[in-house]
This record gives sequence, C-alpha cells and structure tokens, in this order.
Amino acid sequence: MLASGFTNAPVSQVLVFGVVASSILATITDTKYYFPILVDLHLWRYGQFWRLLTWQLCYTNSTEVLFAAMTFYNLRSIERLWGSRKFVSFLLSTLPYTTLLPPILLACILRPLTFGRLSYLPAGPTPLVFALLAQYHAAIPHIYRYRVLASAPEPSAASTTASSPALTLTSKSLSYLLPAQLALSQLPGSILPAVVGWLVGYAYRREILPGAARWRIPGWGEAAASGSGSGVDAGQGERARRRTYGEMFADQFRGR
Repeated sequence: MLASGFTNAPVSQVLVFGVVASSILATITDTKYYFPILVDLHLWRYGQFWRLLTWQLCYTNSTEVLFAAMTFYNLRSIERLWGSRKFVSFLLSTLPYTTLLPPILLACILRPLTFGRLSYLPAGPTPLVFALLAQYHAAIPHIYRYRVLASAPEPSAASTTASSPALTLTSKSLSYLLPAQLALSQLPGSILPAVVGWLVGYAYRREILPGAARWRIPGWGEAAASGSGSGVDAGQGERARRRTYGEMFADQFRGR
C-alpha cells in the first residue's frame, strides 16, 4: 500500500508548513522587505550584513511560496529513502553553504563582472530546494519513459512515427517543473541560488563537500527535529544507504 501524505516524512512536513507560515508571518508583520538583498544598498551602503544569514527565511512572493511548498512535498521521498536522521543532517550540514555562498558570490564576483547590473538576490530557500533536487535526481529512479511528438502523425504515416521529432520524458520530468519556476521567477537574480544549491547538492552527493557528507546529528536531535519522539528509528538512514538499487526501486511502489 502506498504511503500517503507525510507518512515517514515528518521533517518534510516541517519544511512545507514552515515555508508557508514564514511567508504569512512576514506579510502580517509587514517585514518582507527585510529579506531580499540588494548589494549596493543593503550591504555596501548601510552595512546590513545580517541579511546574509536571514535571506533564506521566507519567500516574499505568494507564487514562489506555492511552488516551494509543492516541491518540498514532492521531495519527501528523499527523507523516506534516507531516514529522518540523515535528512536533517543533510539540511544542517549544507545550510552554511546554501546560505552564504549565493550572496558572497553575488557581491564579490558577479556584481563586479557585470558592472553592477547584477546586484539583487531574491529571498527564499531556493538553494535548499535545489540541493534536495540534486539528491532526488541522483537517488530516485524513474519508473517509466514516454515520448511527446512534436506534431500528430497522419493516419497514413503511422509507420513513420518512430522517425518523427519527439521529446523523451520520464516519470520524474514533471517534478522538475515547479523548481524550474522558482529558478526563473525573478531573473536574473533567482538563477544564482538555484545553481549554487544544485552544485552544493552535487558536491554532497560526491562526498567532496567539507565536513558535510559523513556528519550526522545525534539521535536526540533527530527526535527533536522530527517531533516524533522515540518512534523515529535513529538508524534508519544508515540502513537505507546500504540498500540495493532493487530494493530502492521497489520502495517507490511501497511508498517508503
């Protein structure tokens, strides 16, 4: 039986509701303007370097909130595959990189290279979304493939369908549409956090991210983060990493 909702994915549930709640709170308190970063104004003129640590706390656009919440929901399969302990460890160990790298790269490299044209960094945890998306891309196998023809073949030309222009997609293809909207939502600034997040996720996957790949939170930290107490198996993530590809593929049908 397929697991529905947030079954075996309590941390993903926190992410989904956290994205929505933080945006609502920022709207109610009229503090949305504290989160985006405009390098010339906020950093160089007023020295508001605390923005380097807070810009990922919430989205300032309701459309981005929707796309991010749906993406986090779709990516809950990563937590089911890894277990909550490894999932939380991934989020915490990559947080310094996803938080500091985009604004530093923007302020110190991209802005000078573009003569000040690229100076705005939109708010929101887009790097975190794409770091998780890199894990989804590498760890979750597709179930089937299908082809989308550029044009409908004529009845008399059915035998030439195979040679017609077509786009080959997989069962995972639609999962990339929502995060792609996040990356394109506020061009050109929104591309940078998406690219950085993907590269951080890839570096974590390749175990070349300093101090991240092998670090795990203590067992009590997992229980506190997921809010599930003793019901969370602290060794679930380590056992999931030792499973075969056949078992992981079968888990897609069991909803784990």
